[in-house]
Amino acid sequence: MIDMRRLFPLLLLLGSALPAMAHPVAFHAGNPNAATASGFLHPFTGPDHLLVMVAVGLWAVQLGGRALWMLPCAFILPMILGGFAGIGSMPRPMIEHGIGASMLLLGTALGMAWKPYLSVALAVVVLSGACHGFAHGSEMPQGIAPSLFLVGMVAATVTLHAVGILFATTIGGSRFGTSIRAAGGGLIAVAAYSFLPAA
Repeated sequence: MIDMRRLFPLLLLLGSALPAMAHPVAFHAGNPNAATASGFLHPFTGPDHLLVMVAVGLWAVQLGGRALWMLPCAFILPMILGGFAGIGSMPRPMIEHGIGASMLLLGTALGMAWKPYLSVALAVVVLSGACHGFAHGSEMPQGIAPSLFLVGMVAATVTLHAVGILFATTIGGSRFGTSIRAAGGGLIAVAAYSFLPAA
């Protein structure tokens, strides 16, 4: 039987996906601390970003071995490059589709306990990181230092990867597979919800 106390944090994360997938602009002002704080808060304002970053940590534990540190790195580095590329750009439908695809792919990988070659897993995560980074950059508030915004964004991403890794490593035995698969199913449900037309 699944210990629901252990699943409670994950359920809270999935519950946060019920609001619309819009990204409210985080506060900002003309000082370095506000720029960094704005970048840190940004991944938490969109459940798509938040859940994918946690899912990368979960999948890293599910794959094990070198994937435990390589997958988070493979997400963060392209996210930084994508963030710089997205600064000053308009949001692009292709990027939003890429974010949706990353949710579906990671949800399916977790739900089916998919363990591909490490190179394939890295490719999935690299593309996901680039799409999410571009979206972050394009939504950066005006008037703040891009480098400080990205520093905050990276700090938040590392934190969310760590949440996924910590959650996955604190459950064991038969509960591990069940909990990870449930997380994958939840991520797929959020992805499907995000593609529903607005009422």
